[in-house]
Amino acid sequence: MTLAPSLLPLLQAVGGTVAERQAPLTFWPFVIFTILKMLVVFTVYMVGVALLTLAERKVSAWIQDRHGPNRVGPGGLLQPAADGLKNLMKEETLPATANKPLFVMAPMLAFLPALLTWAVIPFGASWASPWGRVDMVLADLPVGFLFTLAIGSLGVYGIVLAGWASNNKYALLGGLRSSAQMVSYEIAMGLSTIPVLLLAGNVSLTAIVREQAAMGWYVFALTIAFFIFLVAAFAETNRLPFDLPEAESELVAGYHSEYSGMKFSLFFIAEYANMVTASSLMVTLFFGGWNLPFYRADDLAAVSGWIVLASVGWYLLKVLFFLFFFMWIRWTLPRFRYDQLMSLGWKFMLPLALAYIVIIAGAILALDAAGVSRHGGGFFNRYGLVLFALNVMLAVALFFFLDRGRIISPASSRLASDAVARLRAESARAAAGRHRGAVAHAPAPEAGD
Repeated sequence: MTLAPSLLPLLQAVGGTVAERQAPLTFWPFVIFTILKMLVVFTVYMVGVALLTLAERKVSAWIQDRHGPNRVGPGGLLQPAADGLKNLMKEETLPATANKPLFVMAPMLAFLPALLTWAVIPFGASWASPWGRVDMVLADLPVGFLFTLAIGSLGVYGIVLAGWASNNKYALLGGLRSSAQMVSYEIAMGLSTIPVLLLAGNVSLTAIVREQAAMGWYVFALTIAFFIFLVAAFAETNRLPFDLPEAESELVAGYHSEYSGMKFSLFFIAEYANMVTASSLMVTLFFGGWNLPFYRADDLAAVSGWIVLASVGWYLLKVLFFLFFFMWIRWTLPRFRYDQLMSLGWKFMLPLALAYIVIIAGAILALDAAGVSRHGGGFFNRYGLVLFALNVMLAVALFFFLDRGRIISPASSRLASDAVARLRAESARAAAGRHRGAVAHAPAPEAGD
């Protein structure tokens, strides 16, 4: 691959020839840099997840016009540390009839898949170090995209085992709800990513990011796919309005009713870790990943350290936006009923994803046959603009004509409007009759009253 002319003096200024700095790392530098990346990513990941609990409480306080945590540390910054210390000091309870090995293993099984998924997600441009090219990803697998889907779907085992091993009816119901919910929306999430693979022509996440640098963000070319993936991500992470597995008003605390101490906290850590992973996948698949806008050098080859830091910062900024969006939705929308949740997943999301794959595949085939180039022009690429226009028409047809408040909205009534009006009138007459009867049987006031 040829290097951009403006990139040559940039690489030579740091030291070493271009060929040396673009070559892969030898064995020992590769091992050392891999260990360093593992330590940095794990530390940032765990500290970030802890701070997300504080961010959730601060965002909820801001939405509800409250102060939120403000007593432990400056501005409440040490509140996550205080919560962690409190959970460490709490007694670890174990129900007498629980399956002890699975009961202890379940929280770890819920957390590990979200952490492992990060191993293949690229979070920055490659660094042209004096020892060779250092990729900002722990393991740049050629099938990284398939790895994320396979490992991410294992998180349901921890939740189901937690509900079953607790030997508690509320915990078991929460685990069963979670398994049904995740299976239902896992299919829609997987199908929504097929248009991304069709457009990118590759299952490597790094290749998908670089294809978006050439054609523009896929959120414009595949808007409906992003919508399906976003809704499925909320369901997969058990966040409102899809938090039925731990519905406090119905199931006490759902699948973690019998847990305490750090095992209880590990479920919450797993939830926020899944939020980070889902946000990272949305940024990588639909929002250009770490690729800096209007700058092609980081896409063509490894770059200097400052550009790498800028790309990592740009990537994290987009991930933080989606994390805020998760919190915003939680404190804005009410919870679905369970029948509404299943109806939305099987009767709407699944048929929509299948139909969208057929439409996008046909559009890609037609554009390729017409000789329209996928590369060049960035956000103003003709290929992407045609697909964006198609998605706008599909969105208008879907949300304004086909919906009409009855398809997408699971709370809409199946009765005709005149039947609903007749039922309301009968209810009003019955209420008025009960009121007249209560007045007629009321005791008469005494003379002194």
